[in-house]
Amino acid sequence: MDITTLIPEFGGLIWTILAFVVALSVIVAVHEYGHYIVGRWSGIHAETFSLGFGPVLWSRVDKRGTRWQIAALPFGGYVKFLGDSNAASGKDEDTMAEAAADPVQLRRTMHGAPLWARAATVAAGPVFNFIMSILVFTIIMFGRGEVREPLTVGDLLTLPQGTYGLQSGDEIVGINGVTAPAFDDAEAWRAFTDNVPVQPILDYSVRRDGTEMDVQGPFLFPPVVGMVVPRSAAYDVGLKVDDVILSVDEQPIFAFSQLKDQVESSDGRVLLLEVWRDGEVMDFALAPKRLDEPQADGGYQTYWRIGISAGMTFEPATEPVGAGRAFVAGVEQTGTIIKGSISGLWHMVTGAISTCNLSGPIGIAETSGAMASQGAQNFVWFIAVLSTAVGMLNLFPIPALDGGHLVFYGYEAVAGRPPSDKVLRVLMAAGIAVILTMMVFALGNDIFCP
Repeated sequence: MDITTLIPEFGGLIWTILAFVVALSVIVAVHEYGHYIVGRWSGIHAETFSLGFGPVLWSRVDKRGTRWQIAALPFGGYVKFLGDSNAASGKDEDTMAEAAADPVQLRRTMHGAPLWARAATVAAGPVFNFIMSILVFTIIMFGRGEVREPLTVGDLLTLPQGTYGLQSGDEIVGINGVTAPAFDDAEAWRAFTDNVPVQPILDYSVRRDGTEMDVQGPFLFPPVVGMVVPRSAAYDVGLKVDDVILSVDEQPIFAFSQLKDQVESSDGRVLLLEVWRDGEVMDFALAPKRLDEPQADGGYQTYWRIGISAGMTFEPATEPVGAGRAFVAGVEQTGTIIKGSISGLWHMVTGAISTCNLSGPIGIAETSGAMASQGAQNFVWFIAVLSTAVGMLNLFPIPALDGGHLVFYGYEAVAGRPPSDKVLRVLMAAGIAVILTMMVFALGNDIFCP
């Protein structure tokens, strides 16, 4: 075998690993810094702040006596507070025995601090993950702006047939004699687009430089690849953003809805796509995959999908959005991810959808590489989504996770005393077993699920 044929695959693997390590390191750093800084504010001394596990590659001790280090295995991290025996915050009996004789020193330990300080320190990790996600979504939405009203043509897509009479800056008044509603009125806009006739050429009424005129343009939603979903059939065969699909199984198409109908009725059989890319016509063969999609009523519906989203004939022009509105949108986006994740997990547990929807480290790494290859903004957006998921996962009431510790503190608040050390050891061991089982299960999904 010619070794040069392996270079692209090797390069892609390195890129995937690098993107995964960067994404995970950012999320872990934010999570652990939340524990560290709130612990410090609460009077709890941090002995070690570590990014990664295993052999230490670099370290330094700051003026507060905290060792900051980077370890060789970049798949997590931890903050070890005074009185902890390990990264999971087990109790160091010797340290606690020594500190017991000195109330000031005892107050600086994780296990001798007041209940409120311990709870705040533990909860801070997931909370910082959520804060990071909200800030990232806010900044991106602030930078993107919002669609200008009335709907205005921004950048025109490059299509094989051209754009006819449409020009950048045209305000869309109507299509085929039907007046266009406000773009932010989702229900009215959906009804409007549903009534747009499916034909190759449409009559657009536009306002150009203050003058209304009629021009012709291509179908509003052509079969253009607006986004490629990582680990999808389209991604696997190499479809790219802005590709134009000309035909499916030798049947010409000009609307994204025609492509959707072909895919959904395929029953998973291989489809032959003729694709136009930068003036060149290419052929692709791909088999749609079954996908469980959330519905408005909270349930899920299974469809055949190839993993692309629709694009319009043009990119809508945008205008600046206020910081307050962008922040609200960032909060809503974070809440949507949490709600969707919990719903998905519940439906997997009840058997309503396939457990193959749960990705493990390999799947997350592949998605990291795919999102990084689609641009910095997409990669940062993915990190924010993953940060939300990590924050939510850590709040699960499983011993050894932050949520498990918070359950113990809740018990202590009600009972007036913490669980016994023996009970804690048993529960922590059980929690670690559950976490390892979940990791193995997710890894199995990465390997065996289609």
